[in-house]
Amino acid sequence: MNGRLVRAVVPEGPPLRVLVDGAEVTAYAGESVLVAVLAAHNALRRHEFSGEARAGFCLMGACQDCWVWTADGERLRACTTMVRAGLHIVTDQPEATWPNRA
Repeated sequence: MNGRLVRAVVPEGPPLRVLVDGAEVTAYAGESVLVAVLAAHNALRRHEFSGEARAGFCLMGACQDCWVWTADGERLRACTTMVRAGLHIVTDQPEATWPNRA
């Protein structure tokens, strides 16, 4: 699958195994989660309220548009988080749970 982003140069880092919503994508050491996802897909995630496709906005960690989650629920900014071997990204927000404040 071709994504929204095309790598202009051959990455210098070694390829890493990264899963996005359970599917393997090509990622390279030294690149962000946002680059890895957008090189494989046309969008990073869907907006929580409208379902609109989102691909990040500011690309520097200020706008809150590129939040994704790990398979175990950790929230990450895709634009400022570097890929690592074995990373499993989930692009749909997990079910929100709130602490009981009794």
